[in-house]
Amino acid sequence: MFLKLLADRQGKPGGFLFCGSGEPALPEELGELAARLPCFFKESTAAPLSGQLAAAGFKAMPAGALQRNDTEFELVLEPKIDWIEGDWPLQAPPRSTGAQAASRAMALQLVQLVTNDADTHEIEEILRRDPTLSYHLLKLVNSLGMGTGRKVTSFSQAILILGRQQLRRWLNLMLFAARSDDVRSPMLLARVSVRARTMELLARETGQGKQVQEQAFMVGMFSLLGVLFGVPLGELLAPLSLSDAAQQALLSKSGELGELLGIVEAAEHCDMVAVAKGLEALQLPAMEFNRLVAEANLWMLSVTSEAGGNG
Repeated sequence: MFLKLLADRQGKPGGFLFCGSGEPALPEELGELAARLPCFFKESTAAPLSGQLAAAGFKAMPAGALQRNDTEFELVLEPKIDWIEGDWPLQAPPRSTGAQAASRAMALQLVQLVTNDADTHEIEEILRRDPTLSYHLLKLVNSLGMGTGRKVTSFSQAILILGRQQLRRWLNLMLFAARSDDVRSPMLLARVSVRARTMELLARETGQGKQVQEQAFMVGMFSLLGVLFGVPLGELLAPLSLSDAAQQALLSKSGELGELLGIVEAAEHCDMVAVAKGLEALQLPAMEFNRLVAEANLWMLSVTSEAGGNG
């Protein structure tokens, strides 16, 4: 099974649509998701699956309430449309204002520095130039330090407390965080968060170590960088000192990490035959995949909540 993220009428993550084949075993976490956001199944879903989903809090999608859009987000919708599915967030980005483009470019520069293990003072210099990024970094680290009686007041202190690995992850997410001039941002952040976290969990469930798990997360995150900036992915990856395994996964979907990326992309398109073949090659039971899909979406909800200032 997989959960399609649905946009509401404002183009923001608003609900989930169940996608599955056969009679998938449903993880308990679906109930928690349904308590957080509206969750639906198609009216054509056969019993007893529809009954199991209803017991978890899912509802049948009302007729005519769902619209598919694979081009660009439509600002004017018919009154009966409540939900939008499709790949519109993956279309070319709008032209950013100078300030917005500079902020995103600076975030990418920070990602490059951290990925290449630059000195802390180099990272500090970039943070000093972007008040938005520096504000969110200090806010994050201070919130993590709650209960210790210690407040973080400098960038070097924040970087030390957060650690390079978590700093890299946070910067990756901030690249996709909402921009007022890019209607795709909320859905892109949500989709890339699910993709990255699902890949990380797949690596964990197949017995890979922490280093490979972190690489899997990074591959999932970087796989949509080209979409974010509207330029070929290879150009964006060139300044980064990525491992050969990560490069192969991102540019040719080859190797173990490329295999994981292929499974997640197939699931996003509800190609459950391809997903089943991929899981068989990994020797991973379908129930485990279903559970980690739910877990990844719960993690995404926490990330998007924090990015929106509600965390």
